[in-house]
Amino acid sequence: MSGAASTAGPYRAEHLDVGLLAPVRAASPTEVATADYAYLQAMLDAEAALTRAQATVGLAPESAARTVTAAARADRFDLASLAARAGAGGNPVIPLVADLTRAVATVAAEDAEYVHRGPTSQDIVDTACMLVTARALDLIAADLQRAAEALGPLAARHRDTPLAGRTLTQHAVPTTFGLKAAGWRALVLDAYERITRVRAALPVQLGGAAGTLAAFHAYASGTTAGSGGDVGLALTTAYASELGLVAPELPWHVLRTPIADIGAALAVSAGALGKIAEDVLVLSRTEIAEVSEGSGGGSSAMPHKANPVRATLISSVARQVPALAMVLFGSLAAPDERPAGPWHAEWQPLRDALRLTGGAAHTAAELCAGLVVHPDRMRDNLAVTGGLLLTERLAAELGAVIGRDRAKTLLARVSRRATEQGIELADALRAEPQLAGVLPEPRLRELTDPVGHLGSAGALTDRALGRAPRPSHPRQDSP
Repeated sequence: MSGAASTAGPYRAEHLDVGLLAPVRAASPTEVATADYAYLQAMLDAEAALTRAQATVGLAPESAARTVTAAARADRFDLASLAARAGAGGNPVIPLVADLTRAVATVAAEDAEYVHRGPTSQDIVDTACMLVTARALDLIAADLQRAAEALGPLAARHRDTPLAGRTLTQHAVPTTFGLKAAGWRALVLDAYERITRVRAALPVQLGGAAGTLAAFHAYASGTTAGSGGDVGLALTTAYASELGLVAPELPWHVLRTPIADIGAALAVSAGALGKIAEDVLVLSRTEIAEVSEGSGGGSSAMPHKANPVRATLISSVARQVPALAMVLFGSLAAPDERPAGPWHAEWQPLRDALRLTGGAAHTAAELCAGLVVHPDRMRDNLAVTGGLLLTERLAAELGAVIGRDRAKTLLARVSRRATEQGIELADALRAEPQLAGVLPEPRLRELTDPVGHLGSAGALTDRALGRAPRPSHPRQDSP
């Protein structure tokens, strides 16, 4: 058809996923950190680091470590070709090793034999995933910290700003916007602490063909490698040190706790940010209008609109990441010593979860920094029910005078009358014969003022704002 672009033919640049249908992640820092190019460089980093680690423990010459490291640059390799050839062996490491070996051989033929000497493809892919995850989590943690830093002053500024608390979509009792914002900040800090804790524990993967590291022992035969202890354990430690990751207790080819932990932290983070987004979406409705985004989005059809697009995009992430995490949890049930299927199923969901959560965190930092609060509108909305959201307070006051059961019965009747007649609760109370003289007029005015029924909102806000982030610090030699 005229004007239609063909999708047939070889893999081309225009076939790349640039985030057209995922604007929350498109062009975000995490998008770049998790791109195909980033994964390719991470696999090359893993290969080069392994050769350097082998040189450290005496399994490879220093010259090979230098040559492999110099050759391990992503810009020297054809991403499209690697992707196209990955299907033959089920993973991209197999064609990459062939290309890297050729690249090393062109510089020093004798060093080519030390490329990918001993590991399995899963060692490289898993380690590369940890490197990409580490870099992505560092970005996510920084954005979560920015969001928390914006929410702290916002909550403090509105510590005593009253607004209607809503339960099951209806006005309940008064609360404060400061307490709500402090709750948002608490969720962001919960997410931050989970992200940094998982980040600090990310392990390298090194087990060889079936998790025994036997190949490295074979290569060590006749050398001094391992003379001071087990060569496999020494190599794993050196490998982790090269990459700034953790040396695991065991190879985790089929012990997928690290991946599940990442999925859990990302799902919690997406949900925490989603809570903020959902509140902003409700409070920014035209008929509520208690907050607004600093700069709303436009509409293709309605020029008057300023849509809460940041909250909308974050909300979309909160609904996607838990499903992606479920795939990662499912891969915990991995058979044998190396799995067929569960491991392969992790790659794309892990990357999508990182990208989406990273985009949401970046967007949330902008949302929180630019959020506009409308206290006058909050006060107006408090008056919508004519004081009915203060019946809890009145029940306690009247119960002490006329008994709890009688007070509850009378307040139910008075509340119905106020609703049916469209009058203020205070006027309905004044008109109730059985309450004549029970509440003096000054006390009645005091009891029907929402500001007087905020409970511990201020103290709770103060306590929450006293909490500082408690990160689990990554290693100093982080990748």
